[in-house]
Amino acid sequence: MKTNNSLPLSGVRVVDFGQQIAGPAVAMVMADLGATVIHIDPPQGPSWNHPANAVLHRNKSIVKLDLKTNQGRSEALALIAESDIVLESFRPGTLKRLGIDFEALRADCPELITLSIPGFASNDALRREWKATEAIVAATCGAFTDMGFNRVLMGLNPSFSPLPLGSSYTITLSATSLVLALREREKTGRGDHIEVPVAAAMMEGLSYNSYVVEGLPERYKTMREHEIEHRRNNHLPFDVSYEALQEYLDPFYRTYECADGRMFYCVCPSHRNHAKRALKVLGIYDDLVNEGLPEVNDLHAPISEWDGETSIGVYPLPKKWADIISAKMKEAFLKKSSEEWGCIFGEEKIPGAPHRTTQEWVNDDHTNKAGLIVEVNDPEYGVMKQPGPITWFEGMDETILHPKARKAVSFEEALAELKAIAGSEEIKRPTGQDIKPASGNGWLDGVRILDLTNVIAGPHSTACLARFGAEVIKLDTVKPMYDPLIGTLFSFQTNVGKSSALLNIMTDEGREAFNRLVKSVDIVVINAPERQMISLGLDHESLQAVHPGVLFCRLDCLGGPRPGPKTNYIGYDDIIQANSGIMSRFGGPATPEEHAHLGTLDVNCGFAGALGMALALYDKLKTGRVARARTSLSAVTNIAQLPFAFDYEGRDPFNDPSGRGVLGYDAYSHFYQTLDSWIYLDALESDVSKLASIEGLEELSNTSDPYSVLREALSHAPSEYWIHKLRATGLAVAEQQSIELLRSKYTRKADGKVDLHSGSFAFSMYEDHPSGHCVTMVDQYAIRPSEAKICGVTPAERWGESTREVLAAVNYSSEEIDFMLDNGIAGLGWSKEFLPS
Repeated sequence: MKTNNSLPLSGVRVVDFGQQIAGPAVAMVMADLGATVIHIDPPQGPSWNHPANAVLHRNKSIVKLDLKTNQGRSEALALIAESDIVLESFRPGTLKRLGIDFEALRADCPELITLSIPGFASNDALRREWKATEAIVAATCGAFTDMGFNRVLMGLNPSFSPLPLGSSYTITLSATSLVLALREREKTGRGDHIEVPVAAAMMEGLSYNSYVVEGLPERYKTMREHEIEHRRNNHLPFDVSYEALQEYLDPFYRTYECADGRMFYCVCPSHRNHAKRALKVLGIYDDLVNEGLPEVNDLHAPISEWDGETSIGVYPLPKKWADIISAKMKEAFLKKSSEEWGCIFGEEKIPGAPHRTTQEWVNDDHTNKAGLIVEVNDPEYGVMKQPGPITWFEGMDETILHPKARKAVSFEEALAELKAIAGSEEIKRPTGQDIKPASGNGWLDGVRILDLTNVIAGPHSTACLARFGAEVIKLDTVKPMYDPLIGTLFSFQTNVGKSSALLNIMTDEGREAFNRLVKSVDIVVINAPERQMISLGLDHESLQAVHPGVLFCRLDCLGGPRPGPKTNYIGYDDIIQANSGIMSRFGGPATPEEHAHLGTLDVNCGFAGALGMALALYDKLKTGRVARARTSLSAVTNIAQLPFAFDYEGRDPFNDPSGRGVLGYDAYSHFYQTLDSWIYLDALESDVSKLASIEGLEELSNTSDPYSVLREALSHAPSEYWIHKLRATGLAVAEQQSIELLRSKYTRKADGKVDLHSGSFAFSMYEDHPSGHCVTMVDQYAIRPSEAKICGVTPAERWGESTREVLAAVNYSSEEIDFMLDNGIAGLGWSKEFLPS
């Protein structure tokens, strides 16, 4: 049996055929959490020759096998025979053609868990055979087109980002599916085959960019949206400069220059307390009040009923007050350095952070002390700073912070390593009568979760688990903490599949109701800093006193496995984007810009929270241990930056593609305008001979300026022509797509089911959404088991819609519930309208 402090996946054996980023990174996450991983490379080595492989293959033994030979196939099958999980990341059918047939393996060994990570879904007849590189998937999924209002106003389409977002979302979703499949195997003895297409994971990651609310009230339009409409209606050019763009940004949601000439990102637009604290530490709050700064008591009332024209704590502010407040904030920030403001904001519980580069992030005092960055003595690069774990348990074995370097082994050594685990009797694959027939149930049927989270990352973690059959009770305050844009509009996505109840747990009666709810669930989850746990009664001792054995998960902004100087600083996705170098890369070091995908890190932090909860459930079933799972926005920013988030002596400069003018990595991996649209060509310099073999591109064989040759040649024929020619030579290419176009092609009326059958894209239109608006959203469809059920989730409820039912389920009478409602202990809603007009 595992020792009480052992890593949760110790004893699990994984054979990793993955290449590039997503597949190897999933296996890396499993290895970080204790699994024994054998990585298989072809004889010539990995297909992506990059220093990041030192990160992707830490804690792994690497063996080279030639699957095109009988001996190589035989050795691979021998390793699989000793494993619990096998994963691959090739085009559909590739591994089967090499003699590794997952379906046949599972027919003989139904206890085996197999995972395929294709670029596009195996049932996507149009795209399944495409060479699906990171950039090709992103271009096809609209990730380079739907880059936010900033890029629209600046007239930049397409845009480019080197972040491997498709892979980053695939990593957390895939790892979660594997852990849930392991838990199911503990109960039934059966494994499963799972597919997680990178394109589908990308679309789930972009879910907040891609959902549409028809008839959205005017109050939710930002200054940028108004300017976009003005320019379109008056046929004006979209040519706004970076400097001019800043004046279209909300004062509580923008970058400011500081006394040291460096930039600071302030993000507190929709929370009344945060905005007020920011104005006070900047020394301008009293001045604004004296100038007549209005304050609206109920931001969730229809705007026609407001008792003032606006209020701090509402987003977006009208231009009049945005200009007044911004001018004062710009002057105030110039009085201290960006680092000083970072400490002030952090200590005063205000979301904000200085812009920094990825190199600074990797070498930062906090990230290193907190275990967000760890050191590995790699055989090729020496001592490396690498990303820390993406999820962990409080009090977990410190070995998680001391990864072993990758090591090359022989086949015999790899086989012996797997057999040694089997011989330890720590974990055994089920056999014979231990293997039950497939149940057809969801992996989390019967699991109950109490969700105390807010904004995006926290509630997205539980929404993610609802697809597997978990019952989620979303518990919120009787009076809202956020304005309707953050507090309600985002909830259309974050609260799918949940029952909504409102309760004031700071009253004696509310605390008693809360305790009853805790006793009724398996997991409690919150997003909040550590300092709030005791006062909320959510520390380990308090929770176990209420319900011995209840599990707990916490997400936060800057937390890591160890305490660090900034552990209790609060913040959002944007804070870590700024602090970890994402914004400096996207906009350029001198003109940092928010990475435009709403929830770039939030969504993945939610997926990592789901992984943490899955781990806690598996570990409890396996060992009886009662864990407190953890993750943070800071932890997941590292996997969004896997090609960059490391450092070592002698490392090449941190000069990866950055800035608004960048449209690719180099001339061969780049966006090009054709006669009728844009295409992304993703080739290598070694592919020159293939390119030069195509009519019209012959000059590439003897030019010193391949970019000019490609730009000129590709502009003379339509995209369809070039895509056909380039794919025929085995090159990766795709036409630029938009999410709007994908939504128009792949949307169906919501039918209570998840569309796992239409390929790589699936949207549902809720014509009778509880908000009263027609809402279209991407399905929860990226994780595709063969045997377990994926449930179609219900749309988000109005706030407090299920308060009565939730309280009645924990034995409150109708009279007691009425008393709680009459006295503000419980509530049935935040406003007359679900989405206030």
